[in-house]
Amino acid sequence: MISRRALEIAAGALTGIFGVVVVVSSIDNGIGWSSAGVDAGTFPFLTGIIIVLGSLYNLGQGALGRGTLAMVRVAVTPSELRRLAGLFVPAAIFVAVIPMVGMYLAAAGYVFAVLALPKRQPVLRALVIAAVTPLALYVVFERMFQVTLPHGALAAAFGF
Repeated sequence: MISRRALEIAAGALTGIFGVVVVVSSIDNGIGWSSAGVDAGTFPFLTGIIIVLGSLYNLGQGALGRGTLAMVRVAVTPSELRRLAGLFVPAAIFVAVIPMVGMYLAAAGYVFAVLALPKRQPVLRALVIAAVTPLALYVVFERMFQVTLPHGALAAAFGF
């Protein structure tokens, strides 16, 4: 079981690390003013600072145990953790297989996995939604926005 305090501390630390990464990378891009106007890293720098400050606040609240839900000993029960894993595990697999099979097949597999496997939708309906999703991605990104999504090694092997 995961306590609320541990969850809040972990969330504050992770978002804080993300904020620091944003700040450091924006400094590399340049912050401030140049002859062309505002440098490219100025807005991400300010956003990163806000993320870091919010994370420090959340980290302090979690460490001190303050707030309306501070007395809750368990934030995630085993059954809730299984439900969370039911979404996270397919998402991690989705991200991992994109370089191999491409965005379209990976998206279809992900949608099918989160709809049909936990029995949230009938299999036929999940298959239809899983087939429509990559088609919609293709039309929106490749045709309308003319942005190529990753096709993966499988598509390269077939010459796409």
